[in-house]
Amino acid sequence: MKQVSIPLSGACAPAAVLRVSALALCVLAVSGCSTVKGWFDGKDKDNTKPAALTEFTPTASVSELWSVDAGKGEGALGARQHPAIADGRVYAAAVGGGVHAFELQSGKRVWHYESELRLSGGPGVGEGLVAVGSLDGDVIALDAATGEERWRAKVGNEIIAEPAVGLGMVFVRSNDGRLTAFDAATGERRWFWNRDVPSLSVRGNDAPVLGPGYVFVGSDDGSVAALAAADGRPLWEQAVGQQEGRTELDRMADVDGTPVLDDTTLLATSYDGRTMAIDAPSGQPMWLSDQGGPGRVAAADSVVVVSSADGSVHGLDKRGGTALWTQAALARRNLTAPAIHGGYAVVGDYDGYLHWMDLGTGAFVARARAGGDALRGVPVVDGDILVVQDVDGELSAFRVAQ
Repeated sequence: MKQVSIPLSGACAPAAVLRVSALALCVLAVSGCSTVKGWFDGKDKDNTKPAALTEFTPTASVSELWSVDAGKGEGALGARQHPAIADGRVYAAAVGGGVHAFELQSGKRVWHYESELRLSGGPGVGEGLVAVGSLDGDVIALDAATGEERWRAKVGNEIIAEPAVGLGMVFVRSNDGRLTAFDAATGERRWFWNRDVPSLSVRGNDAPVLGPGYVFVGSDDGSVAALAAADGRPLWEQAVGQQEGRTELDRMADVDGTPVLDDTTLLATSYDGRTMAIDAPSGQPMWLSDQGGPGRVAAADSVVVVSSADGSVHGLDKRGGTALWTQAALARRNLTAPAIHGGYAVVGDYDGYLHWMDLGTGAFVARARAGGDALRGVPVVDGDILVVQDVDGELSAFRVAQ
């Protein structure tokens, strides 16, 4: 049976999720368990509307630095496509339009790699390479300085997560649960690791994260695994989400966001609303919170921030996982995973808005709109500049000041 995937982007209303059960059964009967796409596109499809934006007095100043078109965006693919930043440049891929490199400060284009492929995975950058994946399982490695193609490879399923580049390899997560490691210099496959995908899961996955000799990867069954980077040998596995309940919908517990490696602590969150801190070398849990969501965790000095499936944003104490605050005013606005920017937490929503929140209280401090299309990919931060990519392929850069 093929995977049946629900395309959620950052957050989705619970009512919409529950309604999928009947629809999923119809699709299974008619199409033989083929992948389901495009059920959710921004707003919920019932009478439960996204929360209206509330007025507040800004206490931080946000300015837009530049905005550029990076090509045809992901639309309703559910890929959560976002740029990458390295060495003063912003790299972005497009479903139609290839790969672009822009100057971080000005948005001026440095190079453009044209491609006939549907580049659904965002770019991964490292060791002088920019690596991207496609909906047809292609992997392309480009020279980060010039955009010249270095090599191509192939995996057996679509790629909607950016590759991770480092430790002399390019690590590619495909949508069938497989992680494949390619030699960064030649593109030769070095090893692969496979995790079975549940028959029903949230559409999407994210890149692995690299540590000294380690590759950490989240899976659709709610677990996080540590692999030896050199050969893919499993070192440990820890359940973050719990596959509990009577139905497959109840048991969805995907770890769909890239885990965050904070010194020797690995932070991961799951669709079923759990966030865990794990001792990275041993795999032993350090704390568990009952607040979590389908995207990435954002980690500041003392606070961990997560977006939940209902549109709430939670601040957790990084030392013990205790809930510090909850911002519930963005309910059902299909939030992105959070990022830390200028001492604030920031999320994007279905209507193109970015919301900055105080890390200590969760109170809104600033708001800006990045075009008029939905934001699904996590905002990316370098220093005092934040860059976000909308589903139409537009990149926008912002600076925030207190």
